[in-house]
Amino acid sequence: MRAAVNGRGMEVAMAPVVADVLMRMRAAGMTPVLAQGLAEWLAKCDVRVEDAWLADRDPRTQDLDICISLGGDGTLLDTVALVGRAGIPVLGINLGRLGFLSSVRLEEVDGALKALMDGRYSLQDRSLIEVVGQGALLGESNFALNEVSIHKRDSASMLAVHVRLGDDYLNTYWSDGLIIATPTGSTAYSLSCGGPILHPAGDAFVINPISPHNLNVRPFVVPDHFVIRLRLEARADLCLLNLDARSHTIDGQAEITVRRAPFTVRMAQLDGHDFLGTLREKLNWGLDARSAGR
Repeated sequence: MRAAVNGRGMEVAMAPVVADVLMRMRAAGMTPVLAQGLAEWLAKCDVRVEDAWLADRDPRTQDLDICISLGGDGTLLDTVALVGRAGIPVLGINLGRLGFLSSVRLEEVDGALKALMDGRYSLQDRSLIEVVGQGALLGESNFALNEVSIHKRDSASMLAVHVRLGDDYLNTYWSDGLIIATPTGSTAYSLSCGGPILHPAGDAFVINPISPHNLNVRPFVVPDHFVIRLRLEARADLCLLNLDARSHTIDGQAEITVRRAPFTVRMAQLDGHDFLGTLREKLNWGLDARSAGR
């Protein structure tokens, strides 16, 4: 099994941990193929790695069976961007803190690698959201797993975002920005802004204002077959367009079109790692504070 391995630069102390995971992968019978950034970071940390590197940014040319993310949820989002339209399954090994998407813990690595080699896993398609009509700015990296968001810049005045669902006017949001989240992203930034949790198999978006001026405006769940059209009205010259953790500067009067992407990301699902269990474990879902300490 040829496995792409992606990771961000971390603290130097994590380099032996990453090298150990790569060693375990080889021992399990896998052939690691390192993303360039991870390989260069290991070299800077004086860790000698003789695994092959990804030849370019397009994994479709690499004959890969799976892509493994080493790090936290931010690294997994980077890995999804790396995989792109290739349809290669993604698995996250958590070297960070929360690990909501990267759910395999270090102590579970050997068992997870064996399950992958034995084919004891399922694939779960996660919907993506994409921005259309911004090819010069975004290129092929016009999609996100968690959310597309619009932000005012720095301490600029409040931003007005006029929103249409298809041709029908929905609302004008006077706020610091606006989030359009996928079901996967409903447990991320949108949740921290008071949005609802959606099951990842759902076919919906959450439209969620960031610090809205009108307090009667609340997050709104819409079917994801709608094309969502945004017209910005900012007093500042520039705003920020964010796709997951990737940020781009856009004109403060820009028009943005957002829709469900025509492709998905395939998440490798191991036994014992499911969405509802993750809610209970990572977000203390259903925890009764009255029973704490008993």
